[in-house]
Amino acid sequence: MTSRVRGALSAALIAVACLLVPFGALAAWAAYGLADPGRYVTAMAPLAADPAVRDAVADEVDAPLRPLVHDFARTPAFPAVWDAGNRAVHDAVWSALHDDSRREVSVDLAEVERRLALAHVPLDLPRTRVAVLPATELDRLRKGYDVLEVAGFWLPVTAAVLAVAGIAVAACRRRALTATALGTALGGALLGLAVAVGRHFTLTDLPDPVRRPAVGAVYDALTSTLRTVSWLLVAVGLAVALTCRLTARYGSPRARRGSAVPVADPAQEPTRARA
Repeated sequence: MTSRVRGALSAALIAVACLLVPFGALAAWAAYGLADPGRYVTAMAPLAADPAVRDAVADEVDAPLRPLVHDFARTPAFPAVWDAGNRAVHDAVWSALHDDSRREVSVDLAEVERRLALAHVPLDLPRTRVAVLPATELDRLRKGYDVLEVAGFWLPVTAAVLAVAGIAVAACRRRALTATALGTALGGALLGLAVAVGRHFTLTDLPDPVRRPAVGAVYDALTSTLRTVSWLLVAVGLAVALTCRLTARYGSPRARRGSAVPVADPAQEPTRARA
């Protein structure tokens, strides 16, 4: 295989690998990050102190109970209720994704009350169920999750394999590693841009502009891991590319040989000439 063919093949493999980086990170976040109940509840927990979120929760309650809920949302017990409610909602949606039921997804407030009792927060809740997801959305949600579950594992693995293969077949592996690092940094930047664009369109499409602060806070809480991953990809990619550049400039055998060449002493030149 000639150097030109190896270079073209390496470039193609590395380009595809870097293109898969943001998609793989996004799929892994959706399939494994949001699916974990502990991570989900931890991400949502700070929102209990957000005034916009508290007001939005209270506004969803029937009018006679709305003032009571508004007042309760400002008590020290509200964060525990918020965490228990989010865990119950997550468990209900997660169970619906893995069964074949056609029923509406709902949460029994008695289950929330039981969770609060375990957390030593006694609270008497109404004996009713709260709707979470309509039955018509279940099929689409199940199909989407199945795709994400496969993509969340195989896209990152494929990206890593293609990147290693691209570096291995390259005629100049240092240059290929630099290109891979820069492509990874670019993929991280594109991931961060996608998160920002998604936030913009999510808030713009809301029919009620009053809810935008609350929805924006929820969006930011859920995508905080994605933003961290995007900055990490940019930082690691640029660091590896800079390291490759510095080692190529100051650590090459040619540079070391050039620095080891002895400098002739002008005082000895006449002696050698007379000899």
